[in-house]
Amino acid sequence: EQLKESFIGHYDKELGFVVSVAGVKSIEEGTIIPGDGAAYYKSNFKLVVWKPELQELVYGTIAEITSFGAFIDLGAAQGMIHISQTMDDYVSFSKTNTLQGKASKRILKKDDNCVARIVAISHKMGEPKIGLTMRQPGLGNVKWIEEDRVKTKKEAEKVAKSEDKKVEKKKK
Repeated sequence: EQLKESFIGHYDKELGFVVSVAGVKSIEEGTIIPGDGAAYYKSNFKLVVWKPELQELVYGTIAEITSFGAFIDLGAAQGMIHISQTMDDYVSFSKTNTLQGKASKRILKKDDNCVARIVAISHKMGEPKIGLTMRQPGLGNVKWIEEDRVKTKKEAEKVAKSEDKKVEKKKK
């Protein structure tokens, strides 16, 4: 329990974010330091960590929408998506705390599940600031990704039918 309290949520530039204590291999006898009153134990343990990497795909939930973009909860950390990186469209911030694309009419709101790519990591002040984008194919709100997949499949079927008709005409 002490290891969990001490390490979970901790960030180290070399290791990344500590997500969990996976197990304790060994605990040696404790040492009491005069005047301190606490016992200290040398221990060997395993940690589960996540170290964000540039170009990594991440899955998360929109935690907050602001006039300049959105914050996405990545589990161990939070990333920021600038308004210009939310979708391939002119995006505006609405009074209902959503971001809406002008042409696509797509809306990004709190609690939406999204897939994004890490494009920037800054270590200037303790925990890193993680910059994200969703302006690439296969990224964005999970609902948009599914809509695009269905649309692409229908277009491919339409092209295949058209090709089949051309082949039939040539045979006749």
